Amino acid sequence: MQKRDFPWYEIVDNKEPVLQGDFFLSCPVFIPTTASLFKEDESPTGDIDEYDVIVMSQSCDLVLKKLDLVLVCPIWSLGDLEKENDFFKKLEGKEALRQGNVPGYHLLNKCGIDDFEREYAVVDFRQSYSLPFNLVIDIAQRQDKRLRLLPPYREHLSQAYARFFMRVGLPIDIPRFK
Repeated sequence: MQKRDFPWYEIVDNKEPVLQGDFFLSCPVFIPTTASLFKEDESPTGDIDEYDVIVMSQSCDLVLKKLDLVLVCPIWSLGDLEKENDFFKKLEGKEALRQGNVPGYHLLNKCGIDDFEREYAVVDFRQSYSLPFNLVIDIAQRQDKRLRLLPPYREHLSQAYARFFMRVGLPIDIPRFK
């Protein structure tokens, strides 16, 4: 049986519709300040941070324009994550990521496509942001080309997000068997 090639990524141009798994670099995200939430008759204040993000909203909803807001999650390089958390410097931490055993994080493979090379990337589900649909379309059109995660890896990412989101913590667990 011949082994099939399943590439992780492709490059799409700005004429392509935005789909789940599209990467946007230096994407602006508005972070409101707490004080701004309680002032009547004033526009909210906050910070605009920039993140490299991946689109998490479903492709069918994006293509059919059934969304006002698009869900995105930040992406960190594995190297940046290692600087923030010593666990990921260890082989054990990297393996836990690879196996999908670190709630809130999902590991993506390296990308070797010319001009889009990336080391291992980690999607951070703990920081999900909603961006206006029209802003995402505008960002997509301003970028000449963008990286896109391909099936089945895109669906695997979506499933990992669903597993993280649907977790249930019990107030009293069943005791361990001894």
